[in-house]
Amino acid sequence: MSNLLYTIAVILVIFWAIGFFAYSVGSIIHILLVIALIAILFRVIQGRKI
Repeated sequence: MSNLLYTIAVILVIFWAIGFFAYSVGSIIHILLVIALIAILFRVIQGRKI
């Protein structure tokens, strides 16, 4: 499950970067960035559990 979250986070960050430089999608890219950051935070939190 954690690999899935990490993969989704990476894909969303890539989409955000494309949209940030293209300026064609608008605010949806920033929503994707927030979702990606949340997924990365979940990954970090779950990775530190022993």
